[in-house]
Amino acid sequence: MMTALPPPPPQWVLDLAATPTTKPKISSIPDPPGFTTAKQQRGASAKTPQRKPPTQEEMETLKVKKAWEVAIAPAKQLPMNAIGMYMSGSSLQIFSIMMVFMLFKTPITAVLNIQRTFLPFETPNTSGRLIQVKLVFLATNCAALALGIWKVNQMGLLPTTRSDWLAWEEPRTNLELAVPGLGIGI
Repeated sequence: MMTALPPPPPQWVLDLAATPTTKPKISSIPDPPGFTTAKQQRGASAKTPQRKPPTQEEMETLKVKKAWEVAIAPAKQLPMNAIGMYMSGSSLQIFSIMMVFMLFKTPITAVLNIQRTFLPFETPNTSGRLIQVKLVFLATNCAALALGIWKVNQMGLLPTTRSDWLAWEEPRTNLELAVPGLGIGI
């Protein structure tokens, strides 16, 4: 009894199992700009001069620029928050209530943590310039709070009409009383 041998594997299986052969670089196509091989990098790194560290004044200027970026970040979020508030509608639903809650919570916690927020940018020389930055940060967070107040008013939760205060209004006292049919006033 003769057993049949399995067929040999296809050529692509043999090609995958074989170790790749390195092809010599003989090409008329030049390397792209900025491309360096490992050998070229080792030689070039010794030739390139090291960048000098920034001065103290440059570091302080950079810190103030970063502080300005942090200060205007809440203003960058205002248009998106306004669109979200408009799209959530004016009815009392869990989605709109949670959005309003977050709209109030975020600026309030940011204002309470203003010193901690700008502490990484604080140096003896930058403390005077950071006062303006902190005021802008405070103003942008107040604008976010104003957006929240607008939304609460749109939802009808702010007491802005006379009928909202009827519980504290005294009832009218009549000075005259007219009794129909008698023709006399009491």
